[in-house]
Amino acid sequence: MKLILTKKPKNVTIIEGFPGFGLIGTIATEFLMEHLETEKIGIVEMDEVPAMIAIHQNKVIEPVSIHYNKQFNLILVHAINVGKEVGWKLATIIDELAQTLTAKEIISLEGVGSPNPTTGKVFYYSTGTGKISPKLASVANPLMEGIIVGVTGALLAKNISTPVLALFAEASSALPDSKAAAEIIKALDAYTGLKVDPKPLLKQAEMFEKKLKLLMQKGKEAEEIREDKKLSYVG
Repeated sequence: MKLILTKKPKNVTIIEGFPGFGLIGTIATEFLMEHLETEKIGIVEMDEVPAMIAIHQNKVIEPVSIHYNKQFNLILVHAINVGKEVGWKLATIIDELAQTLTAKEIISLEGVGSPNPTTGKVFYYSTGTGKISPKLASVANPLMEGIIVGVTGALLAKNISTPVLALFAEASSALPDSKAAAEIIKALDAYTGLKVDPKPLLKQAEMFEKKLKLLMQKGKEAEEIREDKKLSYVG
């Protein structure tokens, strides 16, 4: 696994969204990329996933790509396929990215299961020593209990110098949940002041979900083909 950057802006804020429950992180970062002016400045090369990319609107979509917004000095880490059991490695890559770009903060966007997700609640957990802003506290609750897996869990468990703020939106199921992603955008906007209106996300929900389901399905099929080849070599 290797981090490759073509530009290295400094003192940035990193927002990362990896595929997780409800695909909240992936949907939210995709939405931010479409509504903020960004340029791709890097990728993460990974041997742990099949050699597969997607083409969307005549553009290559790598498994993990890194984008920069100059207006807010913001880095977006967008991921659509990260394979299995690579949370610790990707957390190390995010830490490397933060150190290289002297990041002020890492904001992680995640989904969390709930018996009653229709409430649209958002929760937060912070490793920083400063007080949570009143604006964020007005739209999100502190996470008191929960199990956090994947990259976000690894980031929170690792001893890294960059403060991490994790935002969790209640999702209805493991399927793409754009409504929950819209709620996390509201919380993110309250915290960062990006002034990104989440309403278009709800209107584009069907488009986002179809696209992501297709990309995830193709990734799963490629993974199954690779596993079948491995078995054929052994057997």
